[in-house]
Amino acid sequence: MTPSAETITRPRQPIPWGRIAAWTALVLMLLITLFPFWWMLRTALTHPKALFINPASLLPVQPTLINFQRVLGLVDVETAVALGGTGQTINFMLALRNSIIVSVLVVVGQVTFSAMAAYAFARLNFPLRNQIFALYVAALMVPGVVMLLPNFILVRSLNLLNTFVGIVLPALFMTPFAVFFLRQFFLGVNREVEEAALIDGCDVPEVFFRIVIPMTIPALTTLAVITFITSWNNYLWPLVVGNKENVRVLTVALGVFRSQTPQGAPDWTGLMAGTALSIIPTFVLFLFMGRKILDSIQFTGFK
Repeated sequence: MTPSAETITRPRQPIPWGRIAAWTALVLMLLITLFPFWWMLRTALTHPKALFINPASLLPVQPTLINFQRVLGLVDVETAVALGGTGQTINFMLALRNSIIVSVLVVVGQVTFSAMAAYAFARLNFPLRNQIFALYVAALMVPGVVMLLPNFILVRSLNLLNTFVGIVLPALFMTPFAVFFLRQFFLGVNREVEEAALIDGCDVPEVFFRIVIPMTIPALTTLAVITFITSWNNYLWPLVVGNKENVRVLTVALGVFRSQTPQGAPDWTGLMAGTALSIIPTFVLFLFMGRKILDSIQFTGFK
């Protein structure tokens, strides 16, 4: 006599506590990471007069777009003060233009010169190549703030203060990370392809520009995106050497906006609105290029 279907009991699956704990930790980390961004948007969308009415609210209080209009210069000073603002203004479009100029110059210069240096370390044979590269990469352990004063003295001696050249000069040519990053890619390029090109009559520059560069476009794109984001978010160096309004980048302009508060308290709603607008370019760039960056970093062996 065979048992009926009702009498057959399947063993109970154990509760995957490890997976539940991992997902819970992941969600908590995600919330902790995204909460400052949400609070920035919440403050930017809050009416200036209602900022301290309900500070514990997670939603904007009396939602409005007036703060973004003030930052973009679409509201006159009298109206901004009447709305509860401080009357401060940011020359947002000028600062945005300056940030774009500085970031693009740094990206073009650093990708170009770093690629040349990385290819030389990866393919060319010259005395003490490995020792020079090891010494060069050792500069990664030197904090950037250590070089702030020597770079400032050099830029001042060249009369380049408050100029775009002075702002981009320390990062224009190459950085240890950029050279190390691209060298990893060049080492992965099939050497036989380069040797075949040399046999066909190409010289080393032709091999580099016509064969190696097209094969490493993903790596160059990744470095360009990382360099752009780093330059865009840089604050200390542009503040030290480019504080005049005609070369003032967006991060410095936001800092000046926060410090110029006639009424005493910072204009938090206007500051958060300007900050929200300033992260849009990098957010859009990383949104479209984020996957390529991760794939390229994994290809080089970084974890």
